[in-house]
Amino acid sequence: MILQQYKIVFAGSMGAGKTEAIKSLSEIPVLATEAFNTDQEAHEKLQTTVGIDYGEITLEDGVKIGLYGTPGQTRFDFIWSVICEGAIGIILLIDHSIETPLQELDTYLKTFKAHSHNIAIGITHVDQNKEKSLSIYRDWLKENQYSYPLFFIDARQPDHILLMIESLITALEVNYNLTS
Repeated sequence: MILQQYKIVFAGSMGAGKTEAIKSLSEIPVLATEAFNTDQEAHEKLQTTVGIDYGEITLEDGVKIGLYGTPGQTRFDFIWSVICEGAIGIILLIDHSIETPLQELDTYLKTFKAHSHNIAIGITHVDQNKEKSLSIYRDWLKENQYSYPLFFIDARQPDHILLMIESLITALEVNYNLTS
């Protein structure tokens, strides 16, 4: 069951909500590789992904998509390319509440655009730092001449994650002229 015809990868900073996003949509119990977080300086959460998270969703037309989550810590970057192999798209999640979200976005985007051009960006935890403007992300994307879809989401909300998945599928249909 883990080998799917279609695969979407969830990547991004530690604590941004990759595991929660997969849990919010998966129709099967999520295979999670959570372990005690020994890097409290990076994030204060108790557990963190140290391998691959895996879930599945079936689209309206019956197509199954495997949902693969990467560990967010760069010390696990050796596995990122393996997880991304064969993916139809990448959902990049960035935690708005951290001190340097644009630096995180830059780092993860530079890394993951080497694995796919079909990327959607989700900014999470926007409710935890209301003083920081959300326009910084649009401005940064424009300044760097990127045209990736940008969403402000709650990773626990299935409709938010599904919207991002739909944007990746729509981009594939448009870019490869697959629409009827």
